[in-house]
This record gives sequence, structure tokens and C-alpha cells, in this order.
Amino acid sequence: MVPRRKSVCVRVGSVAVGGTAPIVVQSMTNTDTADIEGSVDQVQSLARAGSELVRLTVNNDEAAAAIPHIRDRLAAKGVRVPLVGDFHFNGHRLLKAHPACAEALSKLRINPGNVGRGAKRDPQFAEMIEVACRHQKPVRIGVNWGSLDQDLLTRMMDENSKKAEPDAAIDVMREAIVVSALDSAARARELGLRADQVIISAKVSGVQDLIAVYRNLGARCDYPLHLGLTEAGMGSKGIVSSTAGIGVLLQEGIGDTIRVSLTPEPGGDRTQEVIVAQEILQTMGLRSFTPMVIACPGCGRTTSTYFQELAQKIQGHIRARMPEWRKRRTGVEEMTVAVMGCVVNGPGESKHANIGISLPGTGEHPVAPVYEDGAKTVTLKGGRIAEEFQELVERYIERTYASRNP
Repeated sequence: MVPRRKSVCVRVGSVAVGGTAPIVVQSMTNTDTADIEGSVDQVQSLARAGSELVRLTVNNDEAAAAIPHIRDRLAAKGVRVPLVGDFHFNGHRLLKAHPACAEALSKLRINPGNVGRGAKRDPQFAEMIEVACRHQKPVRIGVNWGSLDQDLLTRMMDENSKKAEPDAAIDVMREAIVVSALDSAARARELGLRADQVIISAKVSGVQDLIAVYRNLGARCDYPLHLGLTEAGMGSKGIVSSTAGIGVLLQEGIGDTIRVSLTPEPGGDRTQEVIVAQEILQTMGLRSFTPMVIACPGCGRTTSTYFQELAQKIQGHIRARMPEWRKRRTGVEEMTVAVMGCVVNGPGESKHANIGISLPGTGEHPVAPVYEDGAKTVTLKGGRIAEEFQELVERYIERTYASRNP
């Protein structure tokens, strides 16, 4: 992996973004922000899942008025995750009318394509930056190709058409995204925002576009970059496309904070986007968030679904227990747990893990040896293998990882 791209460090509340800080995971609520209780519950859920920044829509007076109450109720619950306000179209008016909203937020997200058209654009952008300066808040200049400044794009397209050999339209659009971000950041600096108060994002919905735009941005500025594929989609499509684009850039050392923008399944859990973002970073070896469960895919040797069910139980148990373990145990997030389905790779994979179990495949003896730090410690059998293995994992953690409060 290439070295991490050098960038300025920006403080967002208690969280450092950029510089030598770890890559930050963030998410966004999909509640009506004016629904204070619903928003508090979702922010708490996202924070518990591991989101280190949470963004909320601030689109009207009711939402702006709710932000300080949301912050205060979260603080009363012991949840101090920094809140980011997402502003479009009327942000200049809302921030002026609701100074308590600006004060309660840890960062403002401004989309330069949506701050105003024509003669209104510059003064309305300036009003928002002046609020950020007055309250000493960092700003994410968040360009999105779905709302790209049309005046800028039209001008650049016209200039391109006059070339002897015009560039492809997609290349002009990519360049317009980069120019919009960098010009807006420069204007914010002219208005008084410091370099260590600017973060940039350039959201697109195509993987190759994402990679091309961020490579360009990374080479042309030292602001921290927020990565994410906008409108990534639902289910496996959203996960795969986000992982493909974000993963390539992270491998090249580009990116200081990420969000996986998944469309939830009907009735689905919003925290899935946090889990996927964590898993991208952890599987790439960039950060550790929770013990990794290694499980085989199954084959003709594993006609029983028992090992699949056990792997699912173990993973669910680990995720449920991780918030408590994180508070009490140092280093537990780096543990690996193996749940294997037969004798071919089961014992070997189990030995490589911190703790692993090798379940019997079809026709094998109905016993399950357990390995801890490479050595076989016990053989489980009977109807309580899952429960007994979970107890062994708990005891291994208590014995192996130092208490944070000795």
C-alpha cells in the first residue's frame, strides 16, 4: 500500500480528520430532523454501531430549531458524537435565523451547486462561510454531480467546444467537479475560513468517475478528502460499488473519512452503512473495529447448515457485545475468530485465528475441536456447541485483553 496522502488535520468536535489521524467513519440519518426523539434514537444507534460523525438534514426552520435539542438529549444519554448539518438552497437563511443551530453543530456541509443561482450564489455562500467563521466551525465543501453548478459546467463546456481537439464530455464534467470544489474552498479561505477548517468531497455515482475525480483532487490540494459514492444503491449493488471505488482510492493513500451511502431495504437498519464502512477499512488492514469472524463458504463436505448458523450466531454475539468490550478491554477489536465447516481447512484456519472452532463435515465424527492461539484446548460435542463456544470466546477475551480500568 502506498503511503497515506498528506493533508491538513481538521478538528470536527472531538474527532480529528486528516493529517495522521485514523480514517474516520461517518453516516447520515434519514429521519425527519424536526422529529427530535426519532432523530436522537437514530443518531444514538449509528454512534453505537461505530459512526464517528453523524450528519443530519437541516432543510427548514423546524429542523434548524431541533438541532440544539438533539445535541442536548444525546449528551444526556452520554452520546457525544459530533453532529454535522447538511445545508442546501436555504442554508444561509437558516443559519442566520437559528444561531443556536450553528453553535450546536460540529461541522457544516455546504453544497456549492445549491447555495444560489446567478447573482445570489456568491453572497449566499459568503453568508454561510461567515457563520462558520463566527462560530469557529469547519466546513465540508461537498460537490455532487447531481447538483453541479450549471453556470460553471456550461462555461467549461463552451470553452471545451472551442478547442481544436475537444475533450470528452465526461472529462469536462469531472474537471468541473474538481474546479467547483477547489474554487469554493479558495473562496471560503478568502472569506476567513482557515485551511484547517476545510474538508472537501466530490460525490459521483460511478466507480470510475469517483476514482478519476479523487485522484485529481488528491494531486491538487492538501485538504482532507471525504470519500463516498453517492446514490450507491441498495443491497449488494450498493455495497460492491462503494467498496470497489473507495477501496481503490484508500489503497492509493487517498481519503481521510468515508461514508457508504446505502439505500436501506424496506424496514432495514440504517446502521448497515456504518458496518460496511468499518469492514472496508478493517479488511484492508487500515483500522480495527470489531473481532473478525472467518468462516468457510461451505461445499459438498458441509451439507449441514449448522456451521453457517453457528457463524451467524457468533458474528451476532460479537457485534452485540462489542460496545461493552470496547469500553472494558484494550485491543479486543483486533481479535480473529474462525468458524470452519470441515476437516479440510478447519483445523488450520482455527489455528491461525486467536480462537477457532472446526465443526464436523458430512460423515465426520460429530465433535468440534477448539483452538486458542494455535493450540487445541478442548473438544465440544452435543447440542450446546454454539453456547459453549460463545462462553469460550468470552473467557478468552477476559483472559487475554487487558482491562481499561484495572
